[in-house]
Amino acid sequence: MLKGFREFILRGNVVDLAVAVVIGAAFGAVVTSIVDNLIKPLIQLVPGVGSKGGLVLQHNPGGTDVVLGYGNVINALITFILIAAVVYFAFVVPMNKIAELRARSKAPVPAKEEEVSEEVALLREIRDALVRSK
Repeated sequence: MLKGFREFILRGNVVDLAVAVVIGAAFGAVVTSIVDNLIKPLIQLVPGVGSKGGLVLQHNPGGTDVVLGYGNVINALITFILIAAVVYFAFVVPMNKIAELRARSKAPVPAKEEEVSEEVALLREIRDALVRSK
C-alpha cells in the first residue's frame, strides 16, 4: 500500500499539478493586488472618495484624491517571485532529478561485447562467408 502511494506521489503529473496550484494561488494574489491598487483607483477618478497612502492623483483641483498603491503591487510581485523560486528549487528540481534517475535505472544497459580470441573470430568469419555463399 505504501509502495503504491509512493509511486503515485512520485509520478510527474501529480507534482506538476501541485506546483500549478501553488503558483496559481501566488499569481492570484498578484492579479488581486494589481486590480485593487492600480485599476480600482483609476476607476475612482469618477467622483468618489479615495484613501491616502500611496501615489495620490487628483482628478481636478479640489476634487477627489485617488491613491495608486504601487507598494502593494510590488510586494505582491516579490512574493510571487519568491514563492515560485521556492517551489521550483524545493520541489520541481528534485522531482526532475528523481525522474531522471528512475528513467536511467529502467533503461536497458547495452550488453558489452565479449572479447574473443583470434581463432574464434576467424572461425566466425569463415562461417559467415559460407552462409553468404549458399
